[in-house]
Amino acid sequence: MDARNPKTRDNGARNDPAGAARDTDVLVVGAGPTGLLLAGDLAEAGLGVTLLERRPGKISNLTRALAVHARTLEQLDARGLADELVAGGHPLGSLRLFGDAYLDASRLRSRFPFVLITPQFEVERLLERRARRAGVTFRYESEVLGLDQDAEGVTVRFRTPEGLDSLRAAYAVGTDGVRSAVREAIGLPFPGKSVIRSLVLADVRLAQEPDSPFTVNATGEAFALIGSFGDGWYRVIGWNRRHQAGDDAPVDLDEVREITRLALGSDYGMHDARWISRFHSDERQVPEYRVGRVFLAGDAAHVHSPAGGQGMNTGLQDAANLSWKLAAALRGHAPDSLLDSYQTERHPVGRAVLRSSGALVRIALLHSAPGRLARTLAARLLERLRPVSGRAIRTVSGIGIAYPAGPGAHRLAGHRAPDVRLADGSRLYEVLRQGRFVLITPSDEPGDIHPADEPGGIRPADDRTVTVHWHSARRTAVLVRPDGYVAWATDATAPAERARALRTALVQWTGAEPGAGGPIAAALTPQGHAADRPAGR
Repeated sequence: MDARNPKTRDNGARNDPAGAARDTDVLVVGAGPTGLLLAGDLAEAGLGVTLLERRPGKISNLTRALAVHARTLEQLDARGLADELVAGGHPLGSLRLFGDAYLDASRLRSRFPFVLITPQFEVERLLERRARRAGVTFRYESEVLGLDQDAEGVTVRFRTPEGLDSLRAAYAVGTDGVRSAVREAIGLPFPGKSVIRSLVLADVRLAQEPDSPFTVNATGEAFALIGSFGDGWYRVIGWNRRHQAGDDAPVDLDEVREITRLALGSDYGMHDARWISRFHSDERQVPEYRVGRVFLAGDAAHVHSPAGGQGMNTGLQDAANLSWKLAAALRGHAPDSLLDSYQTERHPVGRAVLRSSGALVRIALLHSAPGRLARTLAARLLERLRPVSGRAIRTVSGIGIAYPAGPGAHRLAGHRAPDVRLADGSRLYEVLRQGRFVLITPSDEPGDIHPADEPGGIRPADDRTVTVHWHSARRTAVLVRPDGYVAWATDATAPAERARALRTALVQWTGAEPGAGGPIAAALTPQGHAADRPAGR
């Protein structure tokens, strides 16, 4: 049965091995984009999922994120959502950073060679619809007060309009933002500092339409960004060096107009603001993304400047990395130690985003004349040195992110798998919509592998692995993880050697037993691998 068929899900009460009843498999706290994607993935994998959210049920149309990058669109494509999101947004072939500095997204080798300008609430709308269809239980107006965990599960305590309540699950994930109650409950510090004070944000209408749906610039005195929602409303974010006030200081439309004139040369006749606020931007990251049976993702784990538009995208990719690992552990296909690779893989990515976005904002806000001159020269150099600019857009877009693969691994292991065309005319990311591993082999190679010296052979478990074939004459065999990264590959051509390598990979990654495809978690070492390489890497 399809691993993502919600009909396979059982949300009823169940028992921990120690006998304690639990209410659901996973509790997700926070119904922003990160939590919605994670909850939907888990429910489509057949697990019971409850999502707690402090806000009332209606998704707010007041949002900060506007940019969806190529790698995030690929992840949404693997869930059947990307085309609908793209149809309602504004694809931009290049992303302006400041002055003459642009990142050329049109050079990306992706089905989505652009930056999509669309409001965060559109992303949330699609992800919430998917999660509801998959059977996620939503509990709005539920404020988390604390949690307790033991070797078998997590109990989360929360307040609702009706009073105090609690739920028990095998695992809990905090996706509840920068002021995360989950992070506080597990006692993790959130070290870092404020990067920019007194940013203003407004949703307005404009009398004059800007030349681009995404307009941004920085001068020595001010910074401003205007992004279109596509429905006549525009998001404005700005900063004025000469007006640094606290978050609680009043802000009005005249201040927003002044900032945009300083940075962009015009306020475009803005009027009818429906929302204005003042805030600050921090650079912070927790030291650990996992504490026992509790995980953090998105802004609960890391926050940074808005430069480059990487915030929401990083959180969504956190969720894509964690969801299949939680599903594998809960369904007995992998040991709990696989979940440690979430920290190993995603914490360095969060740290890198903090550094890159922080560097961008500091460069954009340079004040001295020599500093601005150096910035102009750097922008011209970025434009002329194509390898450098190519690396920059691959990093910002997420396309260039790769995970550590360990010594002796194939050169492809840990890297993003491109959306290749397959022998039957389908695309890889269409096949990934099933939520399983995908084994790509030459067209003349069967899905059942029988090594000559191992008569029992091994067959990829149907509920965990889909076997497909290259459209081309390529001979490499590649095993792609459910999140679209290469788990394993081999160029071996000798049948016995190739089959033995594949057998080892399927046992390691999918928990398949020789000839049966059943769970083998008990046979794995505490590090999650029959050899010496950690699982999930």
